[in-house]
Parts: sequence; structure tokens; C-alpha cells
Amino acid sequence: MKLLLISNSTMPGEAYLDYPKHEIKKFLGDKPLNALFIPYAAVTFSFDIYEQKVAERFAELGFQVKSIHHFSDPVKAVKDAEVIVVGGGNTWQLVRMLHDNQLMQVIREKVKNGTPYIGWSAGSNVACPTLRTTNDMPIIDPKGFDTTGLVPFQINPHYLDANPEGHGGETREQRIEEFLEINNDMYVVGLREGTMLLVEDKKMQLIGSRTARIFRKGNTPVELSSADDLSFLLK
Repeated sequence: MKLLLISNSTMPGEAYLDYPKHEIKKFLGDKPLNALFIPYAAVTFSFDIYEQKVAERFAELGFQVKSIHHFSDPVKAVKDAEVIVVGGGNTWQLVRMLHDNQLMQVIREKVKNGTPYIGWSAGSNVACPTLRTTNDMPIIDPKGFDTTGLVPFQINPHYLDANPEGHGGETREQRIEEFLEINNDMYVVGLREGTMLLVEDKKMQLIGSRTARIFRKGNTPVELSSADDLSFLLK
């Protein structure tokens, strides 16, 4: 498998998909490829607008992008894709539409057979076994919490170490501890902004200057960096 799972699309003050663009290029290589974009996580703006934003950045890298909403048969579009790209937004909406269009299993099979997968934020969430470590508000019934299970662990994208000033609710770490209390056989990766996970075959590494925080029920959370081997999470 080849996966690039990105915490967030954009850093403050930067253009859209600017910080990860060089890693996307390295990941996909020099061959001109046609990427199938899945924009279903968009809620407050149109799929056409989302497609345009992503297509502009990918064109800069030498790749063509076409959104799945232009295809009359989305299952066939996935089966024919050279690259699958899943954008961020609202994970609940994304999962609902993936279920409605019967795409979870076909994406899983396609990527397991070698098609590169790129996702950011919600697009990283759906590479996990379930959506249950998303940060997003459940704005719609997803018709099932299970997702593609391309990796056997959970990701919490946009991971924050502390609450914003003046906020008295639970920290992100406390929320993850709640998840692990119920799902005590899972790892959760707190993926900070500006970082991403690269999976190639049975190896995984962190990319970025910040560490990832690794959670497991009964264990003290650990910080791992780009110098560490994260492949144990794939077992």
C-alpha cells in the first residue's frame, strides 16, 4: 500500500495545500497521473469549488484532478482511478456519502491493490477503521461508523496539546482517553498540524518537524518523531 495521511491542508498564512505539496510530489513521483478527487466532506461550499482548489495545486505538481461528482458511476470511477485523493471537511458528511455511494469497500480493495491514496483531515480519518476519533460535529447520520480500515489504528488530526485560552472543556487528550476506555485494543495517533504519515508497504514514518503523540489504553502516551519507526502501528 501507498498512503499519505496528512493532518491538515493549510498552515496559517499559507496558500491552500502549500506545505504538503512537495511531499505529495515525492509520493506520486514524476509520472503524469490522473487523480480522482473525493470532495464529499465539503459542506459550506460546492464540490466544484473544492475541485478547483485542489486541481490548481495538483496541476502545479504535474497531475490532473477530476472530482468523483462528475461521474455517473462512482464505483467504476474508483476502480479506474490512478490515484485516490480524499479532501478534508466534515468527516460525518464524508462517511455518509461514501456509504450512500457504496465506496468504502471498493476504495479499500483498490488501495490494498496498490493505488496511491492521499487524504487530509477527514480524508485521513476515513483511512482508519472508524470515524470515531474525528473532531467534527456529527451533522448527519453517517449510516455506520466503520470506514475503510486501510490502517489498523486511529488518527486524531489537528491534534492539540491544550485547550484554547478560556475554554474549560475536556482537552483532546482527555477525549482520546475516553475513546480508549471503550476501545481498549486500539492505538490512536495524535497527528499535529504540519505533519503527515507516509505508509509504503509495511513501513510507516512521520513527516514534519513536530512529533506525533501515540496513545494506548494502559500506557503513558509517547512522543515519536520523524526519526522513529512507526511501522509497529501497522501490525
